[in-house]
Formats: sequence, C-alpha cells, structure tokens
Amino acid sequence: MLAAVLAVSAVIFVGVSADGLYGRDALVRDGGGAGHPVAPASAGTWVTAWATAPGGGEPGTEAGGLAGRTVRNVVHTTAGGTRARVTLSNLYGRAPLTLTHASLAVSADSDSAAALAETMRPLTFAGNPSVVVPVGGRVVSDAVRVRVPRDAHVLISTYSPVPSGPVTYHKHARQISWVAEGEHTADTTGAPYDGQSTVWRYVTALDVLSDDSQGTVVVLGDSLTDGISATVGADARWPDVLSDRLRTALASGRDLPHYSVVNAGLSGNRVLADGPGRPPRNPSALRRFGRDVLGRANVRVVVVVLGVNDILRAPDTADPDRIVDGLTALTQRAHARGLKVVGATLMPYRGHHGYTAYGEDIRRRINAEIRDGGVFDEVVDFDEAVRDAYDPRRFRAGYDSGDGLHPSDAGYARMAEAFELDALKGGAPARL
Repeated sequence: MLAAVLAVSAVIFVGVSADGLYGRDALVRDGGGAGHPVAPASAGTWVTAWATAPGGGEPGTEAGGLAGRTVRNVVHTTAGGTRARVTLSNLYGRAPLTLTHASLAVSADSDSAAALAETMRPLTFAGNPSVVVPVGGRVVSDAVRVRVPRDAHVLISTYSPVPSGPVTYHKHARQISWVAEGEHTADTTGAPYDGQSTVWRYVTALDVLSDDSQGTVVVLGDSLTDGISATVGADARWPDVLSDRLRTALASGRDLPHYSVVNAGLSGNRVLADGPGRPPRNPSALRRFGRDVLGRANVRVVVVVLGVNDILRAPDTADPDRIVDGLTALTQRAHARGLKVVGATLMPYRGHHGYTAYGEDIRRRINAEIRDGGVFDEVVDFDEAVRDAYDPRRFRAGYDSGDGLHPSDAGYARMAEAFELDALKGGAPARL
C-alpha cells in the first residue's frame, strides 16, 4: 500500500496531470546534476522563457517514434535566469514515452548542434535521470543550476531507447534542430548530430528562475503568430520582435513591466472548433487555453490574435456573433485568473485562395466589435497597421509573404511595432 502511495506521489510531482504544476510557482526539486550539487534557493521569479503548443503526432513516427536517436531541440529565450526546468510532452503518443537521458545547455553556435561545455547539465525527474511519460501526459524536470542568458539559443536534448510513437511535435518551428543516432545528450561538440529538422519534438516549455523578468506574456494565436512564413532561424516572428522592442524600451529607461514574451501560436487554430483526432490535433483556443496559457509560469498578460481561421474554414456560414462570444469567453477565463488581455483586430486577407466577400464582411464586423472595446481590455489594431491604404481588404505592399494571408518578415515587424508597449502595464479589471 505504501509503495502504491509513493508511486502516485511521484507521478503527481513530475506534473503529468492536465494542469498539475502549471501556472504556478510550485516547489520543484533543484537537481544540479553530476558535479552541480543542490544549492539554497536563490532570489528570482520563475517565468517561461520559451514555449510552444503541441500540435499533433509527427507523421512517420507512428510505429517507432525516434527510438535509438537523440533529439536536440533548439529554442530561443526571451528571459534569462540562474535556474532552468523543462516541460516534455507525450500528449499525442499511443504508448508510454521512456526517456533514459535528457540534458540542457546553451548553444555555442547558431549554425551547429555544439554547446557551451560549461553550461551542459543533465536533467533529472524527481531525482532520477530517466522518466516514463504516460500516454497523453507531460513531465516537468527538476530545476538545474545554470546561467541561461536572455536572447540566446538553448539546446534541450532527449534520448529514448525504445519505440514510443507517434512523437508529439510542433510542426512550424521555423528553427533548425538536430538529431543524432545513439545516445549523445551530453555531447558538446555537436559532431554526432548529422540530422536536421525544422520541428520541435517533445519539448513544450523552458522556464527560468529569472533575474531580469517578473512575469510572462503569452501570445495565443494561429499561423500569423506561429510565424509560418518567417525566415527560418531568424527569430523574426512578431512575438520575437515584440520581445526585442520591450527590452530595448526598458534599457532606455521607459517605465514598463519586465516580462518575457512566449509564443503559443498554433497554425490553423480556431477560437471555436477543434481539429480532427482524439485528442484533437489542433484543439480550439477555448480548449487549449488552460494548457497553453494558464500552464505557463507567472503569466501576467495574454495577447489574443485569433479569428481568421474561424472565417476561412466556414467562408459562407461563419457567425460573427459566435466568434466574438468565443473571444469574450477567452477574456473572461483570463480575468478569472487575474490576467490582463490584449486583443488584436483581424488582418486583411484578400489575395488568399480562401477569400470571399462574405468572409470580408464578417471580418469587418468582428473588428468593429473589437475596436468598440467590449471584447478585450486593450486593443492592438493590426488591421490598420498592415492594410493597403488604397485597398484595405489586402496587405500593403511589402507586408505580404505572397499568399495574401501571412505576413513577410517586414509584415511581422510592422505588427510588433504597432503594439503599444504601455498596453502591457496594469492588470485585469477588478471584479465587482
């Protein structure tokens, strides 16, 4: 009986439940790893420095997963700190995911899998170097002592010796990551990593005990936030540019909150409807809000950039009232947790193959509701920022990636520039 209780406690501790340790400053073991003994807790605030939304099971990995290979994910930080912990997901797996080795290190070279040797840390889970992530579950590693810089690339490596597919992944990483045959999680040279990928596998968050941020901004969006048309490896998605703007403004002495900015964009995402599959490969924003927003560390502000896919997937029947009600429901859920909400108008998309006159009318009606101020606490007018002055149904020249819907790098930069940084100040309205 005692053994069963201890086993259940260990599972709860590493955070495999749907909410568990998330959206919290919960007690997490400080596992320094070999040669890095546990130290007393240091001052700082846990924030999420990078995150992504799991979007499905990776095609081609259904049978064996990535058994016998080391995956080295490359992620970009928007906060620095002195401790780090990692979240790994098996949400779309059909078998338990056995990881016998995992590590974290700061990248030494943006063009290779090499790590700064002094930053290489083995990861542990409730004190153990290995962990089994159940089907549909996720785990949080113990915290390790390591200096993680802001605006850096971090390498998160995992090794699984046995089949456990399909691999939970995020398809549009717009970042080169690496794969090696065999177990090479502790390698710092990068030499064994002769395989490249443009997806993120298993990893969904990197938290740091930060000395330069006091909270997290989560941007909840679709492909326009995911940045599927941004230059690979350039960190040119609009939330990346927003983070840079915020840090530059703080360095100049502006009175603004010290926040990290993380990207919860998921291409194809809708406010109201789920994608296919069980669990759904692209859950609605209403369904994934708890996981991808409230599940981040010390969230203070939510930015919502959603609605166009609800129109595109129903070009002749989309209901503007239902979409606005869904956006309002997201705001209400955020307010229930004391979070401020900044929402964006829907950008033009004439020139895209899904454009219809009916859809354009719906977009304008939704934007009118958003601008009226009854949906969000603050509004950023992306529509006005990027539209053509002579034809407001389409992007201004230079801001269109070429498909009529997704911005170019210049378009993403313009979105970030249009975001008034003062909108991040303050909290949710007081509930009467």
